[in-house]
Amino acid sequence: MAELSVNKPPFHLHHWLPGLLLTAAIAGGAAWLANQPWLAGAGFGALTLAIILGIVLGNTLYPHITEHCDSGVLLAKQRLLRLGIILYGFRITVQQIADVGISGVLIDALVLSSTFLLTCLIGIRLLKMDRETVWLIGAGSSICGAAAVLASEPIVKAPPSKVAVAVATVVLFGTIGIVIYPLLWTLLPNVSAAHFGIFTGSTLHEVAQVVAAGHAMGAEAENTAVIAKMLRVMMLAPFLLILGSWLKRQRSQQAAQPTSASFPWFALLFIVVALFNSLHLLPAQVVGTLNQLANLLLAMAMAALGLTTRFSALKQAGFKPLLLGLVMFGWLILGGGALNMLVQHFMA
Repeated sequence: MAELSVNKPPFHLHHWLPGLLLTAAIAGGAAWLANQPWLAGAGFGALTLAIILGIVLGNTLYPHITEHCDSGVLLAKQRLLRLGIILYGFRITVQQIADVGISGVLIDALVLSSTFLLTCLIGIRLLKMDRETVWLIGAGSSICGAAAVLASEPIVKAPPSKVAVAVATVVLFGTIGIVIYPLLWTLLPNVSAAHFGIFTGSTLHEVAQVVAAGHAMGAEAENTAVIAKMLRVMMLAPFLLILGSWLKRQRSQQAAQPTSASFPWFALLFIVVALFNSLHLLPAQVVGTLNQLANLLLAMAMAALGLTTRFSALKQAGFKPLLLGLVMFGWLILGGGALNMLVQHFMA
C-alpha cells in the first residue's frame, strides 16, 4: 500500500504551490459539479465530490507527478484542514440552539454519544476492526459525516487509506438516507413536521444530505432539520476535545511515559468563532465569504485525502467497514427515532 510521507510540508513557494493548485483545481471542479441540478438534487456536496475526484486522479495521474505536488497536498490535508474547521464556526450561532429548544439539544447530545459509543462497541469488540477506522466511522456517523471524519483525523492520526474508508462509508449510507427519510415521512402522518425535522437533523449524516431530505418534506421540516443539524455540528468541537483528551491518556498509558500528542486547538478555536459569530458583528456578506472560504479549504483537504488514497487500500479494508456503517445507519433511524420520541414525550 503506497502512501505519501506524513512529514510536515516545508513553507517554500516552489515546494507547496503545485500541490495547492492541484487541490484547488479539484475543489473548484467539485464545487461546479455540486451546483449541477442532477447532482445537487441527489445530495452530493462539494466535499463528497472532491474526495471522489481526488481518488480517481490519485490512482491515475497523480502517481506520475507526486514528486512535484507532495508538499502542497500534505499542506492542504493538514494545515488547511484545521483552518477550514475553524472557519466552519461561522455557520453556527448560539441563537440556533434557542430555536430548537432544550429538547433538541438533548436529542442531539444523546444521539451523538450513543452512536459513537455503540460504533466503538460493535466495531472493536464484535467485528474486531482496527480502532482508527472505527473511531473515524463513529465520528462521521455521530456528527456531520465526511467533515467530522476529516476533523477527527488529526487527533486519531489515522493513515489516508483509513480516513478514505470512513468517508466512503458515511457518505454511502448518508446518501441512501436522502431517499429513506422522505419515505418514512410519508409513512408517519401523525408526526409533526417540526418533530420529524429534528429527527432528520439529529440522525442523518451530512449537512447537504439533511438539506436534500428536508427539502423533499416541505419548508417547515427542512428548516427545523437544518437547525437541528447545525446544532449537532456545533457539538463537533467538544467531541474533539473529549476524544483528544481520552486518546492522549490512552497513548500515555500504553507508552508508559508522557506522549507528545497535541491539544486540538483548532477545535477550541471553532467554538470561539461560533461564539463570535453569535454576536453578529460582521456583515452578512463577510460571513458568507468566510463560509465560502471554509468550503474551499475543506474541499481542498478532501481532494488531498483522495489524492493520497489508493484503491488497493480501500479493497484491503474489506466488508467490515460497510457492515459497521450499515448497522449504525439502522441504529440512527431506529435508535435515534426512539430517543427522539422519548425526549419529546417527557419534555412536551
